[in-house]
Amino acid sequence: MTQTQWGRKETVIFPPHSPIYTYGAIFFSLVITGLCVYLHFAYAMTPLQRFYLPYYLRTGVAGMMHKTDKYQLLSVGDAERRTRAATETDVQEGSTPSSEGKPIPLELSGQARQSGVLFLYRQPKTEYLNKPLHDYFERSVYDGESLWAIFRLPVLFGIAALLLQLPFSIRKDIKRRKQMKYGRRLKGPVLVSPREFNKAIQGDGIGFKTLEAEPMMRIPQRSEGQHIELMGDTGAGKTTLIMQLLRQIQARGQSAIVYDPACEFVQRFYDKDRQDIILNPLDKRCPYWGPSEELRRRAEAKAIAASLYQPTTDRKGEFFVETPQKIFAHLLTFGPTPEELVHWMANPDEIDRRVQGTEMASMIAKGAQQQRNGVLASLGLIADSLRMLPTKEKAETAWSATEWAERRQGWIFITSKPSEREALRPLHSLWIDLLVLRLLNEPKEDQRPVWFVLDELASLQRLPQLHTAITENRKSRNPLVLGFQGKAQLEVIYGHMAEVMLSQPATKIFLKTTEPKAAEWVSNAIGKVEIERMRETHFDGTRSGKNFALDRQVEPLVLDSEISGLADKHAFLKLGNHVARFSFAYTDIPAIHPAFVPRPLEDDDLAFDPKTLQKKPPKSAPIVEESVEDEDTPEPQRSSYSMGM
Repeated sequence: MTQTQWGRKETVIFPPHSPIYTYGAIFFSLVITGLCVYLHFAYAMTPLQRFYLPYYLRTGVAGMMHKTDKYQLLSVGDAERRTRAATETDVQEGSTPSSEGKPIPLELSGQARQSGVLFLYRQPKTEYLNKPLHDYFERSVYDGESLWAIFRLPVLFGIAALLLQLPFSIRKDIKRRKQMKYGRRLKGPVLVSPREFNKAIQGDGIGFKTLEAEPMMRIPQRSEGQHIELMGDTGAGKTTLIMQLLRQIQARGQSAIVYDPACEFVQRFYDKDRQDIILNPLDKRCPYWGPSEELRRRAEAKAIAASLYQPTTDRKGEFFVETPQKIFAHLLTFGPTPEELVHWMANPDEIDRRVQGTEMASMIAKGAQQQRNGVLASLGLIADSLRMLPTKEKAETAWSATEWAERRQGWIFITSKPSEREALRPLHSLWIDLLVLRLLNEPKEDQRPVWFVLDELASLQRLPQLHTAITENRKSRNPLVLGFQGKAQLEVIYGHMAEVMLSQPATKIFLKTTEPKAAEWVSNAIGKVEIERMRETHFDGTRSGKNFALDRQVEPLVLDSEISGLADKHAFLKLGNHVARFSFAYTDIPAIHPAFVPRPLEDDDLAFDPKTLQKKPPKSAPIVEESVEDEDTPEPQRSSYSMGM
């Protein structure tokens, strides 16, 4: 025996291919049967029955092969030399000398002595018919019980012991044969079933309902704050798994921030009585919101501007991103409403007045007309998004991420329709970024965790705070659930940081991914395993001409072809070194709320009929006058801001 660097004892003896665990179970069952037979023989049978048991067995077995055989039966005699066959009342445990040298393991009982019996001896060997003698033993000694009737209970105990062992021994033999054929794991992740996963992890947190096991496959509660990642193609089942999570979050009474680009979750989980919020400027249920209301310090304006104005991969274009960021952040310090911001972006003179006396004035100097036009054009890119926001007068309620982060009441649904998603993308990204920023603080004792559920993460523009949330949000115990289709989607948005972001979630769920590079990345993310295999060589012509060697190989636990070939609603869950393969059913939750309630917008109607391309008649005079009055209303406010300069 030698000890390897892996801490295992290895032998040079060729490992047998026979089912040794099943053989062991049979041997143990025989031992149990023998023990039960002995106990029955020693404590349940009379002395005469114990003495005649070999004769009973012999006549029963020999009677099937020989008609006659010689036996020495027990007899008793009195003083007048009258003899008869010994009975139960004639003998008891003890020892009686015999003329043949071997003592008889019985002695005369007190009752026999009182009746005048003086001698106990073996008869000379006499030839008897086996079957009649067997019948005599059964009738006179064993009270009519056959051999099977006598030993039925011990044999049944042995059979029961074997049946109890077989499921375990056969499983271990099958596992052993598979290890000998395919190799055994030395290091790396291990592939388990949902039942084995629950047994190994002992999770007490969020879980997933699988078809393989009745109990939910749960992760530890401490792992929830380390985030959850779901990756898979469209239609593979990400939405179904997210619905399972949302139902459990709802049952816990915890809050959630749900990015819902397809309006699937808002129909099923929106609850007005819970004070839920829908952030969609085109939805009638959207509250009033303004970026200025989010500020608590001047420095925070820069974070809001960075979420709206995204950097480009072209280093030459950085100036036309960073400069609008600085100007927009500066404009926010005047406390404008969204309508005023739109008005300022449409009037460069308003911007000039507010940046006068700062370093930003030179960046949009009228002398450098080309540079000025580029900066102002970049600055006005978000005007369409701000223009869609409801005003205070037309919104039913007002909302801000800063105040919501303090009380954490209700859920937040960030929704959109596919045709309007591009226009709303800056606002969606800004809202999520603000919520992440406000919830990064250490939680108070009475604060509940907030779940960020971001389905179709790649449909959002770059979130500057997302990387910080994934890497540092564990301290604030606000779990993130990230759903996306492939790594390439996030690499386009986040560049090389996507690799770091995707490696951080402790719980990873991989569904079908048909894109080859993405499937290969998933295979690598699940991990590789070191396998020890036995290589066997046979030599012809000799009985023991057999040789073997141990061969170690490193290979992926799950091939990329398995990932791309997964059926819908089948997935791998990886937590630590445990990888569970599971399937799940579609979660049918009825839609009880409308996905979208349109809100009428000013100046949103077309000036022509899209069917005939004919121009529409102008609006009536009263409406024009009212619109003019509305345009004039903010003037005093804008003049007050200019006076504040």
